[in-house]
Amino acid sequence: MAYVTLNGVDHYYEWICDGPQGHRPALVFLHGWGGSARYWERTAHAMKHQFDCLLYDLRGFGRSSAASSTSAELGSLESFAEDLDCLLTTLNLERVFLSAHSMGASVALYFLNSFSQRVSKTILVCNGSFEYDELAFKAFHRFGSYVVMFRPSWLLHFPFAPQMFMSRFLKGQIPDADKKIFLNDFLQADAATALGTLKASVSKHATEAMPQAFAAINVPTLMISGQYDKITPAELGRQAASLSTHIKYVEVPGTGHFPMLEDAETYLSIVRAFLNS
Repeated sequence: MAYVTLNGVDHYYEWICDGPQGHRPALVFLHGWGGSARYWERTAHAMKHQFDCLLYDLRGFGRSSAASSTSAELGSLESFAEDLDCLLTTLNLERVFLSAHSMGASVALYFLNSFSQRVSKTILVCNGSFEYDELAFKAFHRFGSYVVMFRPSWLLHFPFAPQMFMSRFLKGQIPDADKKIFLNDFLQADAATALGTLKASVSKHATEAMPQAFAAINVPTLMISGQYDKITPAELGRQAASLSTHIKYVEVPGTGHFPMLEDAETYLSIVRAFLNS
């Protein structure tokens, strides 16, 4: 286990490589809300013969610490993009490839907006551009706040809790052990960070800033959606991809919010074709 201090907060990170790190281009993975880098491990192992794969847990999630300050600025997704810039600088990585999912893809988008010179190619998974709806957003925030505040640890030991927790995210199947890891990560996430990032992800600011950031993308970018994704419907990814000629859009049939796990073979085929083109 390795930790690095980024902007005053200890972050967990790990390398998955085929041989000594530093002999291949670096591919950095960013996870989504309430999760951790654990769910990228299988993808990283599949890609390690071509890339040195760097996985890390975002601040306040997984094995990384939460910020001690309660400043609203620390909940902004732009601040997580600054953490990524600090990580690359600390590890002496001048230029990298990015693979980012869900909220992590929003972080990657903001990173591209400010630090595109550090990126060769980007893969954005299950993300997109959406319109502002004040009533719907307020209802989402109320429900999300309740979900975050009611997270009893005994849920992890309830036999069907992992399956119930992941049912909304999946169309295909993933191993039960993975479902338990997802639930555990969600239960362990820092409450203030989870609430702050939930509100930042679905906000008026996001509806204004993200389309501009998508339109400004100037590096080769692959947008991947799951056909039956209920969290970020495929249409939102398609709309975002239309905003820049540098974005290629692909939909993975028969999958939900985790196409890299639900249909790993198809997902890896799409990603490799893009990275090798």
